[in-house]
Amino acid sequence: MVKENFVEMFELSFRTNWKLPALSDYFKDEESYTYGELAREVARLHTLMEIYDIKRGDKIALIGRNNPKWCISFLATVTYGAVIVPILQDFSANDVHHIINHSESSLLFSGDQYWDNIDFDKIPNVKAAFSLTDFRTLHTNVPHKNRELHKSFYKKYKHFSRNKVNFPKVDNGELMVLNYTSGTTGFSKGVMLTGNNLAGNLVFARSMNIHNAGSRALSFLPLAHAYGCTFDFLYPLSVGAHLTLLGKIPSPRILIEAMGVVKPQLVILVPMLLEKIYKKQILPMLDKSLLRFALRLPLVDTGIYALINKKLTDTFGGCFHQVIVGGAALNGDVEEFLKKIKFKFTVGYGMTECAPLISYAPPEEFKESSCGKALEGLMEVKIDSPDPQHIAGEIIVRGEHVMMGYYKNEEATRAVMLEDGWMRTGDVGTLDTDGTIYIRGRNKTMILGASGQNIYPEEIESKLNNLPCVMESLVVEKEGRLVALVYPDYEQADQMTSLQGQTIEQVMTDNVTELNKIVAPYERIAQIILFPNEFEKTPKKSIKRYLYTL
Repeated sequence: MVKENFVEMFELSFRTNWKLPALSDYFKDEESYTYGELAREVARLHTLMEIYDIKRGDKIALIGRNNPKWCISFLATVTYGAVIVPILQDFSANDVHHIINHSESSLLFSGDQYWDNIDFDKIPNVKAAFSLTDFRTLHTNVPHKNRELHKSFYKKYKHFSRNKVNFPKVDNGELMVLNYTSGTTGFSKGVMLTGNNLAGNLVFARSMNIHNAGSRALSFLPLAHAYGCTFDFLYPLSVGAHLTLLGKIPSPRILIEAMGVVKPQLVILVPMLLEKIYKKQILPMLDKSLLRFALRLPLVDTGIYALINKKLTDTFGGCFHQVIVGGAALNGDVEEFLKKIKFKFTVGYGMTECAPLISYAPPEEFKESSCGKALEGLMEVKIDSPDPQHIAGEIIVRGEHVMMGYYKNEEATRAVMLEDGWMRTGDVGTLDTDGTIYIRGRNKTMILGASGQNIYPEEIESKLNNLPCVMESLVVEKEGRLVALVYPDYEQADQMTSLQGQTIEQVMTDNVTELNKIVAPYERIAQIILFPNEFEKTPKKSIKRYLYTL
């Protein structure tokens, strides 16, 4: 059990950083809170929960875009001793109804745009719903309760001050978050995370010594997902940082603008963003003939790489200690180039079931194609393989971050939980002699070749995505052959058509030839099929593979 208590971390942070800025909405200058104001809002919601007779362990659902009131609702719930149920924004209305009912939630905090799609009659156990715009009541089964809030709060606190921040004692072993996954397989399960799971992640994050009182953080990943929630929200606020929330799904232009304004000291990314910047900004620069020639000259190349590194660093605000990439595999060519220019980045590995982090390495120790080592003192990793260094097997983990199980789903829990606390991840990889982890792919996506070879489509896709006019791809099996579905980069295709006279179909035929030169014989694809739209994705930008079969 982790020594630090999760709830006490925030009680101490609120008191210690009372006058410092805590939360701001990037798009609403007027919506900002100091730590003292944040503590007061949390106390008001505690009073509201008392009025509605919420007990320790009761569930409270939360759906909406990243904004200060989302954060306040989350913190108020867990510091009260109730269980927060953050719901991802991309769930359908039917899924939202199901999650609220399955979790047995008693209250609901909702963004106004999501409330429009919720039918209160379909969530009969919910006593009341409140807006994440201004905490007004959206619907309630007991109207008279709302009139009690102001009177009850004043009676309890009168003049709210720093010494009034006294949260109930909540043991780290208690259930604190019920996180319903939205994965590539299409099956949503309620992951039960304890205070200990969250505290372990925060203890590790604090050991990096990046955020502290008054430092700057920018949050743009969905906070209902464990990755963004822990490292873009809970970690900064547990140490007194100023968190700016970029609530709308940002375009690269808006995100880069916000980075320049906030100048965050830690950047948390999913691979897609880095890959887009590499493909749209860096590759065209490297393709210029004069620059290609200069990069072949000794010493000159070092200077050019340093300039590219500075430009990329400035793109992310110029003040970060490191960029952590997670949520999916980073394209190999992009990773190799970033290492070459000495960009300060690393790739971590985690999953919702571990709240989320399993492994990490600081940028100076990061090895290409890896995702670091198991967190020392917190997590253990082993490979289910007779030769873990050379033969890939399922990655199995144990430690402080491993979930309690899946809520009201014993069958799914038994399928992943093993003896002595070990848990199957569903990921396949190898392990270096020094404990460095290399992920090959997912067990569920692995394709068995004609001669029994294990084919990991993600590895083929990583190479294909670097070929001309390919925006993104999926490799699937059809009648014993490998076929690639490709969503084209139409902008690049238009340029190639006008400059070289090639059709996009001709480009894809050439891509099949080029790809098959650089993959193993059993990984060669038979054809590319053009796909008209972007592939649907999870919040961490992994393609929902189950939607695409031939």
